[in-house]
Amino acid sequence: MTDVAARLVAAGLDAAAWSNGPGDRYGAHEHAYDKVIAVESGSIRFDLPDSAASVPLAAGDRLELSAGTRHAALVGPHGVTCLEAHLPAGAFSRVTRQAAGEW
Repeated sequence: MTDVAARLVAAGLDAAAWSNGPGDRYGAHEHAYDKVIAVESGSIRFDLPDSAASVPLAAGDRLELSAGTRHAALVGPHGVTCLEAHLPAGAFSRVTRQAAGEW
């Protein structure tokens, strides 16, 4: 188990892994649930079109994304592997980025 996976388990989260290649994109969309995304390797940038904000994530970083938040993503030049857990809507009141070593 990786350090990122172990930290998610310690937080009581059941996360599944996903990966994408360099430059892959996700168009703007939203979910009816809150989610936690933690980067295991590589990098990805989440764009929040409704607030004109961008949230870059690298290995070890964590993003808490509240339900209903429109987001798009662009995978970095070396691809990305993330762990993602879903929580009931309302677990998070806002989008929060936590840098590696801060969570």
